[in-house]
Amino acid sequence: MIGRLKGQILEKQPPMLLIDVGGVGYEVFAPMSTFYALPESGTAILHTHFSVSENAQQLFGFADPQERALFRQLIKVSGVGPKMALAVLSGMEPDAVVAAILNDNITALTRVPGVGKKTAERLVIEMRDRVKDWQLPASEGGDATTVAPAGAKQSAVIAEAESAMVALGYKPTEASKAIASIMKAHEVTRSEELIRLALRSMLPA
Repeated sequence: MIGRLKGQILEKQPPMLLIDVGGVGYEVFAPMSTFYALPESGTAILHTHFSVSENAQQLFGFADPQERALFRQLIKVSGVGPKMALAVLSGMEPDAVVAAILNDNITALTRVPGVGKKTAERLVIEMRDRVKDWQLPASEGGDATTVAPAGAKQSAVIAEAESAMVALGYKPTEASKAIASIMKAHEVTRSEELIRLALRSMLPA
């Protein structure tokens, strides 16, 4: 069992990270919240979950051990596998996931790709007791300020963001529309920031 990785970031292609640990490159799937928390380069420490199925062996990484704990609770829910749990934690902040569960907010949960009404209802029913002790903050922080790129760099940022959202389960047209809307309203230089804003825009008010 691999429970923790500490190494150099070689690649960041959401939702995949490539981490060099002692000369060995580990491919790690991570939610967008972890991408936001990691530096552009340098050393990363990830709390990991190793998943083995009939078709694949996959490593999932999280910047925060509490988020990993939430991921492990999510995959215990009937019909929720690692891919869907990753989509939930990418489409919503962990605190927002817990708040939606505790408040029976089915609508918020069904905005995540792949989560239908029945799955959302199961999440609420099966997870309510598991997250009742989660400490929710009184309020959420604001967005970081960024500066707009230009030309080819901007196109690369948009392309990477669209690719990541499609990998998370959104349709290409949905991803393109959401990102175009964000680019009109915000000045963004990093794909992670663009993805975060686009995902947030797709959640109910």
